[in-house]
Formats: sequence, C-alpha cells, structure tokens
Amino acid sequence: MGSVVKINVLTVPAEQREVLEQRFGARAGAVENSDGFEYFELLRPVEGTDQYLVYTRWRDEESFQAWLAGPMQAAHRPAAKDGEAPQRPAASGSTLWSFDVVQSAGPKS
Repeated sequence: MGSVVKINVLTVPAEQREVLEQRFGARAGAVENSDGFEYFELLRPVEGTDQYLVYTRWRDEESFQAWLAGPMQAAHRPAAKDGEAPQRPAASGSTLWSFDVVQSAGPKS
C-alpha cells in the first residue's frame, strides 16, 4: 500500500495570516521527527479564498493516527506565557481531507 496524504484546510481571516505563518514557522520540527512522516507544506492562498492548506504525507494511516494521538495534541495545546491567557487559534475553521496516493512523479534526473 502507498502513502497517505492529509490536507488540513484552515480558514484564516486576513488579519490572522501573519500569526498563522509565524506559528507554523516556530513549530520546530514538531511533525518532522514523527515515525512515518514523509512531507509537509504550508500553502498560502494567492487569490479568491481565505483558506490555507496544510499538506502532509505519511507512510500509512497508522503513522498519521499515532502522530494525531500524541505529538499533534501536545503541539496544538494553547501555550500561555507568564501571566497571559493561552493563545487563541489563528484559524476560524478547519476541515481535514484524506487521500491515498495512487500515482506520483518527480522530476527526471
């Protein structure tokens, strides 16, 4: 069986885009060190939508589920700084799309 792709569709108001991108930039390998992880991309909308796409590819569904149950929960807990309230999510909505990789190609050597 081939890899699986998970695309998290995040609805992000314009005033929260920079916050979202900074938070992803500060994630410090939160997903890259997970067993079965293969690829990550954060895709910024160019025009006509307020939806970011978070693309991840995994060896199998079990690897994704293990990350979801463990490291992802820890990484997405709102962090509170000294004496401050926890951070609010930058996205106002989220939908998860799941795909099996049937075919893929890369550049020819």
